[in-house]
Amino acid sequence: MTGLPAGRPDPSWRAPLLHVDMDAFYASVATRDRPDLADVPVIVGGGTRGVVLSANYLARQYGVRSALPMTRARRMCPQAVVIAPDFETFSAVSSSVIENFRRITPLVEVVSLDEAFLDVRGSTRRLGSPRDIAGLLRATIHDEQGITCSVGVAASVSVAKLASRRAKPDGVVVVPPERVTSFLHPLDVGELWGVGDKTREMLHRLGLVTVGDVADTPLRTLQRAVGVHLGSQLHDLAWGTDRRTLTPRSGPFEPDRSMGADETFARDTDDRDVIVRELLRLSHRVTGRMRTAGVAGRTVTIRIRFADFTTITRSRTLPEATDVTVDVYRVATRLYDALGLQRARLRLVGVRVEGLVPRGSVHRQLVLGEAEHGWAEADRAVDRATRRFGAAAVRPASLM
Repeated sequence: MTGLPAGRPDPSWRAPLLHVDMDAFYASVATRDRPDLADVPVIVGGGTRGVVLSANYLARQYGVRSALPMTRARRMCPQAVVIAPDFETFSAVSSSVIENFRRITPLVEVVSLDEAFLDVRGSTRRLGSPRDIAGLLRATIHDEQGITCSVGVAASVSVAKLASRRAKPDGVVVVPPERVTSFLHPLDVGELWGVGDKTREMLHRLGLVTVGDVADTPLRTLQRAVGVHLGSQLHDLAWGTDRRTLTPRSGPFEPDRSMGADETFARDTDDRDVIVRELLRLSHRVTGRMRTAGVAGRTVTIRIRFADFTTITRSRTLPEATDVTVDVYRVATRLYDALGLQRARLRLVGVRVEGLVPRGSVHRQLVLGEAEHGWAEADRAVDRATRRFGAAAVRPASLM
């Protein structure tokens, strides 16, 4: 459900919440650089005593699902290729994807490595309708990371979550407010977000089989049957009137310890001027986010992906934490030059700053004879200008 007949208004304008869910994330990342596995069932997981972390859609046709014991998964799909998980790569890809979300809106609620909610009501004047924004995100993530995602667009969190499930794989489903009941009520109650197997069985025993059955049950009757809290929660979910605002957070467990950004070139390139200019642009973007978050970091990492999809990283740790664009750019450029890649064609470059700490905890050592005002003050002047006049108001001259 991605297109609209010509002349019809876009109903997504009334549905400002997006749930973005990566398609078979771990399996997609594990196989994106392996064209030989494009038409092969793939399972990502541990050894014989481990469990399935993810399975691609071909393996899922055999009933393989996440959390399934590996021994059982191998019996169900003996021809599957099993790949050990690479959590460092998964985390790096997830961080880059979340970076794309934050380019769209600061209101990002990260649920896990492979899914997040976005409130885009403040981005529509700049980027179009929520449906348009969903399409932009899908195209960008596919271009930069080589993987796909599905997007649900709705006015509440739970409906957006259900819509993204209906959009899989690699699609968009929009559920505007006027379509919520027709979308929700035919579903089995087990489809509702947060309703597990035990709750589903209990509701079925009570004769509440569909979401519509729950919706048609008076609230007090529902509360007497299943408890006040669960009854109220089920009532709101059944009518799609649950939470409509987001709590921005970087992840489900802890704040970001690093910030970074990647960029895929339109064409593979070995032109140093093009590459270092991109490193400057990425450094500018990353440090701007760091200053907004009030953090600084000591370790600068660059990520290089070659035309054959081979990927390497190089890092350098500074004596003091910084959030200054020029500091990060200089280190990124030195790391790139040290690789000696004069004739190597690159597909992607990335810049990341790690070991983030609160900016207030950083005490910079003064240097004798140093100017009173330098690049740090210039960065903050740029930040003030961009907050007032927009991101394009001021930028490094070489990026004009």
